[in-house]
Amino acid sequence: MSHKTDIEIAREAKKKPILEVGAKLGIPAESLLPYGHDKAKVSQEFINSVQGRPDGKLILVTAINPTPAGEGKTTTTVGLGDGLNRIGKKAIVCIREASLGPNFGMKGGAAGGGYAQVVPMEEMNLHFTGDFHAITSAHNLLSAMIDNHIYWGNSLDIDQRRVVWRRVMDMNDRALRDMVVSLGGVANGFPRQTGFDITVASEVMAILCLARDLKDLEKRLGDIVVAYRRDKTPVYCRDLKADGAMAVLLKDAIQPNLVQTLENNPAFVHGGPFANIAHGCNSVIATTTALKLGEYVVTEAGFGADLGAEKFFDIKCRKAGLKPAAAVIVATVRAMKMNGGVAKADLGAENVEAVRKGCPNLGRHIANVKSFGVPVVVAINHFYSDTDAEVAAVQEYVAQQGAEAILCKHWAQGSAGIEDLARKVVHLAEGESANFAPLYPDEMPLFQKVETIAKRIYHADEVIADKSIRDQLKAWEAAGYGNFPICMAKTQYSFTTDPNVRGAPTGHTVPIREVRLSAGAGFIVVICGEIMTMPGLPKVPSAEVIRLNEAGQIEGLF
Repeated sequence: MSHKTDIEIAREAKKKPILEVGAKLGIPAESLLPYGHDKAKVSQEFINSVQGRPDGKLILVTAINPTPAGEGKTTTTVGLGDGLNRIGKKAIVCIREASLGPNFGMKGGAAGGGYAQVVPMEEMNLHFTGDFHAITSAHNLLSAMIDNHIYWGNSLDIDQRRVVWRRVMDMNDRALRDMVVSLGGVANGFPRQTGFDITVASEVMAILCLARDLKDLEKRLGDIVVAYRRDKTPVYCRDLKADGAMAVLLKDAIQPNLVQTLENNPAFVHGGPFANIAHGCNSVIATTTALKLGEYVVTEAGFGADLGAEKFFDIKCRKAGLKPAAAVIVATVRAMKMNGGVAKADLGAENVEAVRKGCPNLGRHIANVKSFGVPVVVAINHFYSDTDAEVAAVQEYVAQQGAEAILCKHWAQGSAGIEDLARKVVHLAEGESANFAPLYPDEMPLFQKVETIAKRIYHADEVIADKSIRDQLKAWEAAGYGNFPICMAKTQYSFTTDPNVRGAPTGHTVPIREVRLSAGAGFIVVICGEIMTMPGLPKVPSAEVIRLNEAGQIEGLF
């Protein structure tokens, strides 16, 4: 058994030239815009040319609530893509790009693990093809144009106290959450309070990930509400004439990035809204393009199914007209034990009772995903320390929930270790049993949509919101935004808004702290509990151990 690190495995990868990977999908060389030898963007002309083709089957990979034990959702997404190719299906993986900030903060890189990875790993976790830098630049161009407009006489009559467009950067920096700009006298403008969010929480990121094409992107950018006048009427991005220049900055970023798995199968890595504070799915353009090029498209949604899958179904699928054929819920024996009350240090010891005690978290996710009319299978991502009795306990529990749990060894064995899951996914997807529908209709009032998610998905008793928040939602309904879906910004670690509550709690309340209108993206962000739209660095950030070694290779990023 090899115990190589993810990065050692990635460095030994026998990568094919990206033009070869594209050729496998029938993408001609002239339709690929290479960034080096191992990554390329797919041209808009080619994407336009395949729109008449039938769609392949869309498979969602989601998970239980994340624990410090690790679940391996991306690893399973990549492994399943390889596994489907192994059993003779033409499959494409679609995942998000990694945010730079967290790479130097808590969690390090994100491109799968073991023998189920997407490469080139280092580039994907650093600047990649520059998409996030383009999004940051476009967002901050608009910020600069707002303050500049006010400086030069404010002909739009913007109320400086009601500028709602903040600034962004792709770094965890808590000092920038809340700040005053334009200090230093007349030449620097009028002082006002604002702050920074992380780039992946930017509405520009959400727009890029939901836009159908460049034209749709530009229209949505124009729709962004940046501020309000004294009479409460909205000021749009297009009023400042910023939408055209922003679209120019994003013209390459909107094209999907093609890379490969360790087994040289195609993967689109494109877009990356955070899943706890934004909608947490890769771009619509990458997913819909992949559906035209492959028989199966395996995509993931962020964090647990209470956030990722719900937003995938209620925002992405609703907006893009997607119909998922099946869903995979990733779980681990270790995470079940943690939900059952075992401390991280004790996870190595067999504890079947704790596994059983922790299973209700998984059970609730199974029921929730099924409630969208999508057939479900559970993937048990195998760890060396798992015992047969512990795995059997999970499988017995899942069988009682009317689903099947399949042991997957893709981390250690690549596609050979996940054939059983691949076959089950094909069986579900071709069984025509999917009857997908979002959780709530467009017409439902906004606050009722929030309550529906809180009660049906989180199993809460009530939603608490100040009158000012309820009035704000009513005002947006009156302004024509009532048919928008809701994007809940909530902790990923629990069904509740308290990150320390594990398992499948009931009877809790969901407090709403703030609501934000994303008029261009087309949803309302509802911020619950203590969630932050600009993360901070931990006491010992990953950045402290990231460096170049003697050979010029990057150490410490993973």
